[in-house]
Amino acid sequence: MLAALTGFGLSAAAGLNAFIPLLVVGLIARYSDLVRLPAEAGWLTDGRVLAGLAVLLAAEVVLDKVPVVDSVNDAVQTFVRPAAGGAVFAATDAAGKVDSSAFMRDHAWIGWGLGIAVALIVHAAKASVRPVANAGTMGAGAPVLSTVEDVASLVMSVLAVLAPVIGLVAAVLTGYAGFRLYRRRRRRRAATRSAPT
Repeated sequence: MLAALTGFGLSAAAGLNAFIPLLVVGLIARYSDLVRLPAEAGWLTDGRVLAGLAVLLAAEVVLDKVPVVDSVNDAVQTFVRPAAGGAVFAATDAAGKVDSSAFMRDHAWIGWGLGIAVALIVHAAKASVRPVANAGTMGAGAPVLSTVEDVASLVMSVLAVLAPVIGLVAAVLTGYAGFRLYRRRRRRRAATRSAPT
């Protein structure tokens, strides 16, 4: 159960930033015993892979803070974030801090599918909120929202590994906050359009 909660938290974090949860899991698995990855996910602890993920994370952090470029980046990340979510869910569900069931080890595709779905849902919410926020703030909101998303992804990733129940709660609260922000922005735009001129 804890491994599944870890997977849900990490895949939700991947929906915000694909590379943060991969790096968190890879670094923790490489330098501690908190996460024991199965052999097929051992690539996450390779130094070259971690260095490559760090470079991709740096590019993502910069690109996601530039208005308009962030929307193009989100379009590209539509494929990357769900894949990352599937990878971290499957890797941690197959091992994690506790031994998972033989069923989950034998049916890793379930973890992949769940991780892809969770990351895709979070990514879709993020990608739909960002253009509305950019339009409402004339682009000034992009760096602020991007920073909040990066911090949320990092906190959710660490909590998913160290305290899975809290990590899941943080993921749900982050999703709820994003949904509320999106609805508020849409109502303001609708009110602006319907206001008499």
